[in-house]
Amino acid sequence: MILVIYGCQGLTLTTAEQEFFNKAQPLGFILFERNCQNPDQVKSLIKQLKNCLHHTDVPILIDQEGGRVVRLRPPFWKPRRAAKLFTSYDAVYENAKDMAHELAELGINVNCAPCADLLIAGADGIIGDRAFSDDPEIVTQYSLAMLKGLEDGGVTTVIKHLPGHGRAPVDSHTELPVVDTEHATLSAIDFMPFKALAKASKTAWGMTAHVIYNSIDPLNVATQSSKLISEIIRGEIGFNGFLVSDCLTMKALQGSFAEKAKLSLNAGCNAILMCQGSIAEFEAVAIGAIS
Repeated sequence: MILVIYGCQGLTLTTAEQEFFNKAQPLGFILFERNCQNPDQVKSLIKQLKNCLHHTDVPILIDQEGGRVVRLRPPFWKPRRAAKLFTSYDAVYENAKDMAHELAELGINVNCAPCADLLIAGADGIIGDRAFSDDPEIVTQYSLAMLKGLEDGGVTTVIKHLPGHGRAPVDSHTELPVVDTEHATLSAIDFMPFKALAKASKTAWGMTAHVIYNSIDPLNVATQSSKLISEIIRGEIGFNGFLVSDCLTMKALQGSFAEKAKLSLNAGCNAILMCQGSIAEFEAVAIGAIS
């Protein structure tokens, strides 16, 4: 088994995808809107994906935050509000628990949420209303509510984006964000929700940020920084769970796909995300994951 979570192209697997997944034996899979047409189709696709693998307890991931970031949409699934629109702990909890029941019924067992990043004035809009608030206390409480709701509904959470994406001046999907804020400020404000979440759950996963924090490691994004992962994410924040990278296709990362995979795992990620790409790119990631 290789420590990679792959996406697939469509509503069913292609022959090439089936052959690759059978050969590579990845850890698990992630679904996107392109993979989700209706409940029966999603269940069938998940069965196809699992049938490619020799191991059991296969993680099936999805990004179902609410607002802009949803993969399951009406009419077959309930509309979900953006994080910024919630005004109480109880409302966040109930929404998350109900969401988890929808996911679990399909066979999706891991949700890439909560987004515990802060809404920061002047930062890029990639986080925006995905954040619960610009107040770290509110973000902490509502992120805890979402984590508990999802877990009580039977779904594993993925806390993102460690150690904090809120200050990123550009979108890491398209450019490399560099944050110049001092470590002391990051620790007191940005890291606060993640510290609380790390203490609150023994089963939650975490997702790294493709962001450079100049005051901590000016050379490497968090995903590929052994210093940030060991000293900040594992040490200062206290996150001891399963740590997965954000997607390797994002433009914040440099180098070949094999290099991206190898650097991320060597830095301390437990697994890597490869959400889309050609079979050749999938193969390159597999090579990097085992080299």
